[in-house]
Amino acid sequence: MSDCTEYVWKEYHDKLHGFIVSRVNDASAADDILQEVFMRILSRIDTLKDCDKLQSWIYQITRNAIIDHYRGQKKTSELPATLTTAEDGISDGVGKDINNCLIPMIESLPEPYRDAVKLSEIEGKTQKEVAEKEGISLSGAKSRVQRGRAMIKEMMFGCCSFEFDNRGNVIDYERKAGSDCDCECE
Repeated sequence: MSDCTEYVWKEYHDKLHGFIVSRVNDASAADDILQEVFMRILSRIDTLKDCDKLQSWIYQITRNAIIDHYRGQKKTSELPATLTTAEDGISDGVGKDINNCLIPMIESLPEPYRDAVKLSEIEGKTQKEVAEKEGISLSGAKSRVQRGRAMIKEMMFGCCSFEFDNRGNVIDYERKAGSDCDCECE
């Protein structure tokens, strides 16, 4: 058994390390994953029935270890209390200005889209409730809301230039020079 383990170590150590590093950007994590892979190989080598399939078996163990690594990572981590969230900054200034701009844009939409967007975005109704209120199918309500949103987006990008953070939140905006839009964002 030790001859087999030694062979696997010598033959596959560098190859597996390169394979892992190409899929995990953190070198320390790659080393940990490699160690986990060899522990799994060692503990399960006796379950391999066909020695001709050793390489594919080892790489399957390695892929599974990489998947486990990503599954085990925390989806979010808490920010230190000393940092303010992006939403704090947006709601104070930029968000209010943009909201003042949105109402006239919504009002300028063609009727079916205007009503659907008002119900969905301003009154907070679900698209199912929009469908019931408007007497249309759910897919029709979804279509109206999506098209209305697209029209507003087009109006907003025609009027102003926006700056976004890495999560897609608006952090700043500036009215485009020569823009003739009727929005109230100054």
